[in-house]
Amino acid sequence: MIDLSREGTCAVITLNRPEALNALSFDIIRQLGAALDEAASWDIRALVFTGAGEKAFCAGADIKELIGRTLIEEKAGAELGQATFARLDSFKVPSIAAINGFAFGGGLELALACTFRLASHKAKMGLPEIKLGLIPGYGGTQRLPRLVGEARALDLILTGRTLVAEEALAIGLVNRMIHGDVKAAAIGFAEEFTGYGLPALSLARSAVKRALDTPLHEGLKIEADLSTLAYRTEDAAEGLAAFVEKRKPAFRDR
Repeated sequence: MIDLSREGTCAVITLNRPEALNALSFDIIRQLGAALDEAASWDIRALVFTGAGEKAFCAGADIKELIGRTLIEEKAGAELGQATFARLDSFKVPSIAAINGFAFGGGLELALACTFRLASHKAKMGLPEIKLGLIPGYGGTQRLPRLVGEARALDLILTGRTLVAEEALAIGLVNRMIHGDVKAAAIGFAEEFTGYGLPALSLARSAVKRALDTPLHEGLKIEADLSTLAYRTEDAAEGLAAFVEKRKPAFRDR
């Protein structure tokens, strides 16, 4: 099941199926979509994902559900996972995956869809679908190379090997490695940006994401448009005035 709670200014979504290492059944993915709907209605400034128990963030798909399906069901399953995870690209606040243990297959793909990834020093992750005669289907082949480059992505996807947290940090797959409570660290990490205005945060995320899909000259045009929009916000006027007046800005998300 999926648990949704609030901790300070963060919504926390917990994959709560520890007896199955928080594996992603299709029902769990649908519950995840419903949790995103509810969290979107809350007054929050960040979204944190984690897994219940001490062993796993999410061990991947529920393999038994993948057997004996029709071609149409197989395609629909991939599209369900992709569509649910893709919602994080345009979610109203940044998201953080607090990887507290195993993150394999669909579990790592969920983490890849988040804005940031923090991993316990004990975490292990990978995309092992190749070992089943399959390939990642929830966005792994598209998001992983955008994070770590084509060569490293091919290495990980074609071998299906497992990464430890140190290597994941070294190649840029995770943003930080944590010794201790990774969920608490994720909430603390969120505090590094939650004090800023949501319009600027959203525009910055959009500009960076679009940089990956456009030539540089087109990306610069997009940046000029989005930075101009940022100037037109009330938060920008407040931020500039606060700098001149040597005080802390009071952003109002307008």
